[in-house]
Amino acid sequence: MKKVAIVSCGSYMDSGYGCPGEWRCLKAAAMGDGQFYEPSQVIAFVKCECPGRSIAPNVEMAIKLSEIKPDLIYLSSCLVNAKPGCPNKNDENLARIVEEKTGIKVISGTHDYH
Repeated sequence: MKKVAIVSCGSYMDSGYGCPGEWRCLKAAAMGDGQFYEPSQVIAFVKCECPGRSIAPNVEMAIKLSEIKPDLIYLSSCLVNAKPGCPNKNDENLARIVEEKTGIKVISGTHDYH
């Protein structure tokens, strides 16, 4: 079973848009749905805080505190597919920043649930 970390949009989480209230990312990981091609164990769930400057250090801290290095890091569907999009950073830039800092592959999107 792959160990994964998920990065979600803090603005969505704090605004009550169903993230993580409906727990779709966690369901997709557990079921192996969406971008998770097999059931996966979520070892960290981190929220991106505007304007995204702290995302890499926060992911690193989550990994350090969990004491488990994830095989993959996912940018949540609410972060990747936000409408309107993030005014601070696009998901490609966030993925690049996190990959460069952690050395762990970053996947854009988690699920296709509506």
